Amino acid sequence: MESGGMRRAYGALFAEVDAGGFGPAPEGQLSAEQIVAHLVANDELMIQATEALLAGSPFAYYEMEEDFHRPQLDALAAEQGGLRGLTALLHGTSDRLCGLVDQLGLAAETPVETHLREGFDLVVEESLPWSRTLDLHTRVHLPKHQAQLHLLRS
Repeated sequence: MESGGMRRAYGALFAEVDAGGFGPAPEGQLSAEQIVAHLVANDELMIQATEALLAGSPFAYYEMEEDFHRPQLDALAAEQGGLRGLTALLHGTSDRLCGLVDQLGLAAETPVETHLREGFDLVVEESLPWSRTLDLHTRVHLPKHQAQLHLLRS
């Protein structure tokens, strides 16, 4: 397995973040800072699962909810000094995840118990080959948050 598509998806997301000019989020939706913090938290969970597979684990677990503990997202944003610090952190986590993906090889087909909820358009509650979850992250999850950031531009 290789990370080329994932790297391109992150690149498009970073271009959206770099364009800036974000306004406040509509009621009940994530702010730009919360979106980037959510992606950092998600990357960390995906890194853990990928490392487990690379270590030879025959099984791994991955769970991420869309509004993953908003107070924790806000705390991470404050800890990193806002959007700029979060973006730098996301560059690091995304590079690390992509590097691990490049190492997966056949381990990418290992089943991972996956629980992922992103609104109503992305709900996964089953064991999937890790390559499938990584593909969903690349083709659905990252573009969804890129579009959310675009809509927040004032």
